[in-house]
Amino acid sequence: MLPKDKFICMQEDELMLVAEKLLQKYPSQRIFALDGVMGVGKTTFMKYVCRYLHCTDTISSPTFSIVNEYTLPKKDILYHFDFYRIKNLREALEIGLEDYFYSNRYCFIEWAENIEKLLPPETIHVEIRTENPLGNGNRIFIF
Repeated sequence: MLPKDKFICMQEDELMLVAEKLLQKYPSQRIFALDGVMGVGKTTFMKYVCRYLHCTDTISSPTFSIVNEYTLPKKDILYHFDFYRIKNLREALEIGLEDYFYSNRYCFIEWAENIEKLLPPETIHVEIRTENPLGNGNRIFIF
């Protein structure tokens, strides 16, 4: 097992470096769980992950659609999930979750703890914390 990396971001524009480090550390991994409390910046981080991967789509939270699909270069696709509103594991399976996971395309999952039992063992967990309980201040990324 690789040692965990820890990055502290003091400014939003530093998120590009964190996205780069994450994807360089796990070049063959495709499934990432973004773990953190509401408002910590999971969707904001996704904007930088997509930018790093040269996605030109508009990135938004898939809270109501459950999954957003973003186009990457060379006709690749990135799936961005938000399971905050999921009611049960069956609902996740009904959207074809396993097909997404085994598509060999990037899958980034917000609120993955709501479907923990369905996550493949190779899922990379990215913990996002804030130094301030009110959500302001530096962000800490651990993966």
